[in-house]
Amino acid sequence: MNTKMTVIRLYRRSLKLALDWAVHRYLWRGQAMYIRGLFEANKHVTEPRQQRALIREAEDLLENWKHPDPYRPPTAPGGSKFERNLPAPILDPPPKMIL
Repeated sequence: MNTKMTVIRLYRRSLKLALDWAVHRYLWRGQAMYIRGLFEANKHVTEPRQQRALIREAEDLLENWKHPDPYRPPTAPGGSKFERNLPAPILDPPPKMIL
């Protein structure tokens, strides 16, 4: 596999990992822009050794930042119980109030 495809896959994995940690999209957007900046800062590197070192460093970083309970769509096998931006349903009715 060539380096360009590897970097694209690393970029997508990092965005998905950031989405596991951010609850709302407006929070994730800032993280996504930061990640994009990191990748853009190293796009001028053309030497294969430096590229491999950067790729290895990025993979190690992704492994360290992996979420212990990543979000999965509710329809996916082993998916999360609730949608991400919806509040959890209240299962018990509220107690009766005596005035």
